Amino acid sequence: MVEWLRGLSVSELVWLTLLVLLVLLVVSGLLTRALVRRGLRTPWVIRRINRVRERAIDVVKRPITVAVLDEVADVIATGHYTKNISAALVENHDELIELVREKVRDDPASRVVNRLPGYDAIVGQVTETTLRVLIEMLGDPRMDELVSDLLRNNLQQIKRAVREREHEEVRLDEPDPAPIHLSHLAPDRRR
Repeated sequence: MVEWLRGLSVSELVWLTLLVLLVLLVVSGLLTRALVRRGLRTPWVIRRINRVRERAIDVVKRPITVAVLDEVADVIATGHYTKNISAALVENHDELIELVREKVRDDPASRVVNRLPGYDAIVGQVTETTLRVLIEMLGDPRMDELVSDLLRNNLQQIKRAVREREHEEVRLDEPDPAPIHLSHLAPDRRR
């Protein structure tokens, strides 16, 4: 066995050492889990190995996260997301028209207006026109550029936050504020 180790180059020896450490870290994690499940205390050696594992993960995770975000940014820069949205709108055209009619009909602010003659025709025409203009806008390359810029800027902000550890200051145990419901925007006129 010693002869085999002497025959290894420096890079092969480094890789072998890293592999042994990785296996040791994984085994210690699994052993810790098994001992804790049985209600036993984790031995000192395994606790020490687990601390080393946690430090190693802390050292490696930030560069990996930034590299993944860089890759995601490159992929996003090449996409045509507004064209995909436009295609989905075209595909679901009839359902969207019916959905808009239903929501406008059920809107408490339109109770008086929906009794006017030709109301359904007007709503249908306005909905068709709006949907057609929206589909044309989403098919325009300028809109694709806008969405790419938005995504790129957000990814740059995320990468900066990861590098500067801004996210570590945020407490995740605090509940999110309740979402604002759209019914609060219009007064209730269903008297």
